[in-house]
Amino acid sequence: MRRTHRNLLATLFAALTLGATSANADALQDIGAAGTLKVAVPQDFPPFGSVGPDLQPRGLDIDTAQLLADKLAVKLELTPVNSTNRIPFLTTGKVDLVISSLGKNAEREAVIDFSSPYAPFYLGVFGPEDASIASLDDLDGKTISVTRGSIEDIELSNVAPKGATIKRFEDNNSTIAAYLSGQVDLIASGNVVMVAISEKNPKRVPSMKLKLKDSPVYVGVNKNQAALLDKVNAIIAAAKADGSLDAISQKWLKQPLPADL
Repeated sequence: MRRTHRNLLATLFAALTLGATSANADALQDIGAAGTLKVAVPQDFPPFGSVGPDLQPRGLDIDTAQLLADKLAVKLELTPVNSTNRIPFLTTGKVDLVISSLGKNAEREAVIDFSSPYAPFYLGVFGPEDASIASLDDLDGKTISVTRGSIEDIELSNVAPKGATIKRFEDNNSTIAAYLSGQVDLIASGNVVMVAISEKNPKRVPSMKLKLKDSPVYVGVNKNQAALLDKVNAIIAAAKADGSLDAISQKWLKQPLPADL
């Protein structure tokens, strides 16, 4: 009797497990059935994601999430995350997608899948619009501010010509201040920092001169969700073609979407 009872419970558990697995086998269908797209977004990384004066989330990633929800014809439910918990939130089913300035690397690709890129994220050398810088050789004789020990410091140090002067500062604010005050000709930093500079001093808005390291951002999707991944990629491709993603990039990054993205 005990064995029969145990077997019955085992069979019931297996059936329930199979049913749950089947129900969650197609995330795209689940999103449609629920009428809601749950997305993990950043909360303290402007311009990708932050809290506005009205205490509502805003930023490039929030607009991208809304774009996807609109195209899927469902409501959008945002979940604030940080760089540590954004992937676990996806893999444990708390969210359907991660849209949180997420870069791609081999370790992450072993855990989740990535869409095609939807926005640029890169390190580069920036300067005034009229600065004539077309190659690394053009940095010869120029003074460039950079934050000491940063990735851009390492990258710039590896490629700058001997005639370039690299002025290293202890923090980002000092690096930015040196550029805004005219102490240096150029600044090496990330495109996100350039947005902050543009807002602080519209008269010395930096434009990209040379790219040092390219690391675009992607939508994170759970493994074995081909239908959802294909749909996300289709929406991104259409948004690139019709200018929707370019408008979002112009709004938040103050720069057009790169043609080669």
